[in-house]
This record gives sequence, structure tokens and C-alpha cells, in this order.
Amino acid sequence: MKQSRAFTMIELIFVIVILGILAAIALPKFASTREMAEIAKGRGDVAMIRAAIANERQTQVIKGIYTYISKLSPLTTSTTLFTGDGAGRVLLSYGIKAGTDSGDWAIVNNTTYRFKVGSTDTTFTYEDTNGTFTCVADAGNCNELSD
Repeated sequence: MKQSRAFTMIELIFVIVILGILAAIALPKFASTREMAEIAKGRGDVAMIRAAIANERQTQVIKGIYTYISKLSPLTTSTTLFTGDGAGRVLLSYGIKAGTDSGDWAIVNNTTYRFKVGSTDTTFTYEDTNGTFTCVADAGNCNELSD
């Protein structure tokens, strides 16, 4: 009698069922991991923006200019955000790419920005009188994105 070296149909179906169960368990974990990564990116961006505002202010104080930068991006149609006011005051040398996808920043106006995580937008405002960059309390992922 000749021995077969192939898998039987039952063995293949059993493997497919096991892989389906593992996929059903793993996919929700990956989705939450992506959201946590986007929140971590947003937290890093917020910290970097705040540090850049403080650094730019210190640079201006040395020059004898005691005002905060008037706006964080030159135009409301900018594709790269947080580069400075466009009038010689630089915030971030390379800026942050604007977009509409999850994990992206978008500009609303000269003082308002949005960060998107999943389908949730979190709004941040810049106050040029005191240099604060804060999110609207209890809106979106404000607590997760800034302390």
C-alpha cells in the first residue's frame, strides 16, 4: 500500500478554522495598537510644538523682542504646519505635514489646529499673548494628548 504525503481535506479545514479564530482575536488588538501609536505621535508633536514656542520666544528675548510669535503657520492653506509666521520668525525648521487622515494635523485658522485620531478630532488653540498651545478641554482625545 502506497502512503500519501499530502494533507487531507479535514486537516486543511481544521488549520483554516484555527487561523480564522486567531485572526478574529488579533485584528481588534492591532486596531487599538494603531490608535495608541497615533496618540503617542500626537503627544510627541504637542510637546515639540510647545518646546519650539518657548525656544522661539527665548531667541526673540535675546534680540530684545518681547512678543510671542503671532501665528504658528504662515497660511491657513499650508501643507506643512508649525513652521513659523512667514515673516521671518521660525518655529520648526521642517514642520509637520498637514493632512486629513488619522494621525494628521490640520489647520483651521491662524490660531486653531486639529489633530485626528481615528474619526475623532481634537482641537488645539494657540494664544499669542502668552504663547500657550492648549486643547479644548473634554473634547476628543484632549486628556490623552496633553497633560
